[in-house]
Amino acid sequence: MAAPDDRDRDHDRAHGLDLRFDPWDPAFLADPYPAYAELRERGRVTYYEPTDQWLVSRHADVSALLRERRLGRTYQHRFTHEEFGRTAPPAEHEPFHTLNDHGMLDLEPPDHTRIRRLVSKAFTPRTVEQLKPYVRKLAGELVDRLAQEGGGDLLTDVAEPLPVAVIAEMLGIPESDRAPLRPWSADICGMYELSPSQETAAKAVRASVEFSEYLLELIAERRKEPGEDLISGLIAAHDEGDRLTEQEMISTAVLLLNAGHEATVNATVNGWWALFRNPDQLAALRADHSLVPSAVEELMRYDTPLQLFERWVLDDIEIDGTVVPRGAEIAMLFGSANHDPAVFADPDRLDLGRADNPHISFSAGIHYCIGAPLARIELAASMAALLEKAPTLALAAEPRRKPNFVIRGLEGLSVVL
Repeated sequence: MAAPDDRDRDHDRAHGLDLRFDPWDPAFLADPYPAYAELRERGRVTYYEPTDQWLVSRHADVSALLRERRLGRTYQHRFTHEEFGRTAPPAEHEPFHTLNDHGMLDLEPPDHTRIRRLVSKAFTPRTVEQLKPYVRKLAGELVDRLAQEGGGDLLTDVAEPLPVAVIAEMLGIPESDRAPLRPWSADICGMYELSPSQETAAKAVRASVEFSEYLLELIAERRKEPGEDLISGLIAAHDEGDRLTEQEMISTAVLLLNAGHEATVNATVNGWWALFRNPDQLAALRADHSLVPSAVEELMRYDTPLQLFERWVLDDIEIDGTVVPRGAEIAMLFGSANHDPAVFADPDRLDLGRADNPHISFSAGIHYCIGAPLARIELAASMAALLEKAPTLALAAEPRRKPNFVIRGLEGLSVVL
């Protein structure tokens, strides 16, 4: 693409295009935080023409809009696609949208409230606390194997298997059936990127069909032989009068698996990659393991696994004198909000002892991550196990970033002892 002349640059400025903010540029994906700083300096809201979205980059605005009822994860509880000025998704994508649109993350009250109330019974503080021994034992076993091998890929050897096993155990998915869970999840989550390709969409549709068919069979088995798992609990709640359709059960199980490990996996590898790049902080952590809880919070802030969260404008809303009209889409930049100097002192510095750390990596409002307490336990367990059982862990090769923007992660993280 040719460099823009002055007239093109003026057009870009008028439409809110920041030439450093480019979700498809490898240089931006490698380090988006300088571009975020420019967006925050530009103003509170910026229209970005390539994705037809209004970008919100400051912490105070993102935090407030996550609680704003004039915004919604969906609009179909109030409007048809035509009424909202939007085009319906292609018919060939229907399996993905059926699966996605019946999960509580993409529902608004009252449906969201009803499903979240049922699921939250499995994520009470007491229930999550009871999982600690299992999570710590599994983390220890995974790190023991990594240490015995003298190293490996931290992504595939520790970061992925731990949260996948935990959420699969909660759902009641047999160990022999778990191999396709991570590939299904990765293919489905590809649709959450900006402007996914036809190939990405086809993979997501195929994974949606296969995962749904598997869960239909599992639900049928649990109806005959219920267990102590979450799927059995959802079936029991339905039978006792709580309204939960079979599609809602399937969509809820898929959402819990995807959300229950995707962020944790990426937070683990992003976090260790950040530690290797900041040897003074890694040395401080190795010297004082009591820093683990605050380190987990700081690493999630420093390189946020979910960079962007979208909301639809259900009723006109004014942001800093700019009216964002009904039918528009707002993109809240979590990664930018977590680096806002108005909230975080010296935000581009990794500080594992940071005491005041109101990051929004788990979102906020009614869509606050229901599994946040469990994610914190998993992240702390894997970090503690690596510090104790692999104290000489070092980077073996420079990692490659995934070519994604919304879900930020690495292709792998090769380590050696």
